[in-house]
Amino acid sequence: MADRLTLKAQLREKTGKNANRRLRAQGVIPAVFYDPTGKSLPLQVNEAELNKVYARAGRTKIFDLEISGGDKKTCPCLIWDAEYYPTKNRFQHVDFYGVDDDRELKVRVPLEFTGTAKGTKLGGKLEVYREQIFILSKPASLPQKIVIDVSGLDVGQGLRVADLAMPDGVRAYYDANFAILAVNMPGAEKGGDEDAQTT
Repeated sequence: MADRLTLKAQLREKTGKNANRRLRAQGVIPAVFYDPTGKSLPLQVNEAELNKVYARAGRTKIFDLEISGGDKKTCPCLIWDAEYYPTKNRFQHVDFYGVDDDRELKVRVPLEFTGTAKGTKLGGKLEVYREQIFILSKPASLPQKIVIDVSGLDVGQGLRVADLAMPDGVRAYYDANFAILAVNMPGAEKGGDEDAQTT
């Protein structure tokens, strides 16, 4: 794709805590690339460039990872996992996952809530049980978020997975009765089985 982001990476020659610490001191983040078969490559990426790509791609937008060192290759991938400093909003380590356009991925995406539930005007409280969910989708159909309009909800009403408007080619990795949110009166007993999900 012409508008696909590109991140350059190099093979990491040395591994281990001391080697990784030296990389970070130079503004370089240790990483691992996993292909769809599970094979892995130790890599390193420039921290500033990684931040730029992550700001635009997050964990659901495919970008090209251009790997140099040995046989140079370009792989479409996602940022699959990341470790951060405990007290800083900075990467410590990143896992990249090479995608197969024909295989579904299980990816966690955020939920974005819009509107004001009408039940809150009657004293109800909007209680959100999940701020993100896992979905199944082929790479080309991955959404960056699922938008949910809560404005029509009255006291005692809620939304479950079956109520979500999923983009074409996307399905939730949960049972249809998996609870997302509800408008409850303060002190009212919660209902539903929010933790039910398929395995």
